[in-house]
Amino acid sequence: MTTSSLPSQEAEIQVLTPDATTFLTKLARQFEARRQELLARRRTRQQQIDAGQLPGFLPETAPIREKEWTVAPIPPDLLDRRVEITGPVDRKMIINALNSGASVFMADFEDSNSPTWMNNLEGQANLRDAIGGTIRFVSPEGKHYQLNPRGATLMVRPRGWHLEEKHFLVDGKSISASLFDFGLFFFQNAKRLIQKGTGPYFYLPKMESHLEARLWNDVFNFAQDELGIARGTIRATVLIETILAAFEMDEILYELREHSAGLNCGRWDYIFSFIKKFRNRPDFVLPDRSTLTMDKHFLKSYVDLLIQTCHRRGIHAMGGMAAQIPIKSDPVANERALDKVRQDKLREVQAGHDGTWVAHPGLVPIAKDIFDAHMKQPNQISRPLANVRVSPKDLLAVTEGKITEEGLRWNIDVGLQYLESWLRGSGCVPIYNLMEDAATAEICRSQVWQWVRHGAALSDGRRVTQEMVRQVITEQKNKLQGARLAEAVEIFGHMMTSTDFAEFLTLVAYDYID
Repeated sequence: MTTSSLPSQEAEIQVLTPDATTFLTKLARQFEARRQELLARRRTRQQQIDAGQLPGFLPETAPIREKEWTVAPIPPDLLDRRVEITGPVDRKMIINALNSGASVFMADFEDSNSPTWMNNLEGQANLRDAIGGTIRFVSPEGKHYQLNPRGATLMVRPRGWHLEEKHFLVDGKSISASLFDFGLFFFQNAKRLIQKGTGPYFYLPKMESHLEARLWNDVFNFAQDELGIARGTIRATVLIETILAAFEMDEILYELREHSAGLNCGRWDYIFSFIKKFRNRPDFVLPDRSTLTMDKHFLKSYVDLLIQTCHRRGIHAMGGMAAQIPIKSDPVANERALDKVRQDKLREVQAGHDGTWVAHPGLVPIAKDIFDAHMKQPNQISRPLANVRVSPKDLLAVTEGKITEEGLRWNIDVGLQYLESWLRGSGCVPIYNLMEDAATAEICRSQVWQWVRHGAALSDGRRVTQEMVRQVITEQKNKLQGARLAEAVEIFGHMMTSTDFAEFLTLVAYDYID
């Protein structure tokens, strides 16, 4: 196909073959019970936090943290990861990302993908075609896109353990979305990737414990054994994007030590997790999200600990996302935005990161120039952070700052725009010159919920209430357009003002898409 999409029925026939279906069924039957046990453990941990038991480093795993060990040697095509581009799995994005000049393209079935059945199946078919070198795209204007001879190394991010794929049933129950995304890609492409001199490489999102990493490691071993592929062929980078995982970085690397490709600072989801886990504690209320920059103590501590941990274990410590989009219509505003990117990437490389993320091809050369200037080797894993001492108090330090009406309106406005687009099938959304994904919407709605829950005071002295939020929703709704805006208002409004806190926006909204 040369167009941007395959009909979902054709994509289903191409990728969900009988053998692939059998493989997915085996994965589900082997691991679903353990997945459910770990999700139950998450609920128990939340109850403990609500009861006043703050997280800390685990006493029972102290020997792992104290002992000297390293992960498996790094594959050649993952040694230099100085710039990684991320985005959804549509055909045009895949071609542009692989051609962008980035070291790695992370193809995303998670936060930048609205998980409609069509998107998921077409995404799998698109990646299969990209690996086979046959992917083509013709825009409605007649512009042709195809792969350059040499492109970025491919990595794939499946959905998290908490999500399910309702269109694929095993024994009458929805399969884990993690197992579906991973299993289908691995079954269709692992051997071809190996033949090309690379391998099946992944990013793993939203884990909350080393036991969840152990489950992934067992999935990897099972999958490799089933296909007759050597154990250790799979490599995976774990996004440290939950506050609980921050206390178990060594343990997560240890569980995945035969398959590890390091850790990544998933900073937007990390802020969301910080709000979510301590949502019922008035002493953990955070200020406007615009003030939650990476120089804040709890975020800097998290970065320092991640880099120290990865380098001690001989593997990459990847930096966070630059979400800016080049502003062609306003050169002055564009230069201001790009300067923010430069400063952020300079902070990352000087802190010790071995690479960074961008969301737009136009940012690849900017990020690359910064890392080229300050990182002459393929990475700086050999650079230790021996003097770093990060305590639980550091990771849990609540940042002070103002909560403003502007911040409240911004959260509601951006969240509504994102969710409306997500419901229409687009999970990667340009909003105010930033490329937003689900993590931004999660911060927006959880922060407003937290402010309502604790009656947080605005900078002008007014308290944030359900009535205030509903009024702002109405006002912002009248400024917006979209075929599914009414549903977005209903879902987002309820999640910000209800008594109970929904664990994930995408879990609630999934019922509204096909």
